[in-house]
Amino acid sequence: MVLAREIPVAHTPDGGWKGEMPPPVLAGCTEPLAHGAVDMRGLWKAYAVEMNGEPVDDLSHVERVEQCGNRVVITSAPIIHDMVCDGTLENGVNDVSGFNRQPLSVAATWEDGKHVLRPNNEMIAVTRELDGDELVWTIVPLSRVTRMRRVQE
Repeated sequence: MVLAREIPVAHTPDGGWKGEMPPPVLAGCTEPLAHGAVDMRGLWKAYAVEMNGEPVDDLSHVERVEQCGNRVVITSAPIIHDMVCDGTLENGVNDVSGFNRQPLSVAATWEDGKHVLRPNNEMIAVTRELDGDELVWTIVPLSRVTRMRRVQE
């Protein structure tokens, strides 16, 4: 069995990745998902976006979610955010923001069926949750909700 902790942590390359999506990070991992983890694995594409409850005409977002054990890797242009969902900053996302490439440190947890991200282990900034066959990505401070459909397992 290949455990999630045996695979090196991935980070966003300097300047972010461009072009083709980088190869999967957890491809060789065989550890079962942790208790309480929601299976969000797959390649997802936005089909509806709202900001402050109003539709936004930007359906360009695509993300790949990898999971193994209690680890989650989210890859979406231009970032790779690799984290362990244990509520610590040490094992959370220690990378750069996809918006402005500024360094960030974010704790990740599973709470009530949601993947929750807390910058500096404070307020909830981002959640991901399944709603039927859809992945709902919410950026709380921006009141932005992106609904995605799986395009590949």
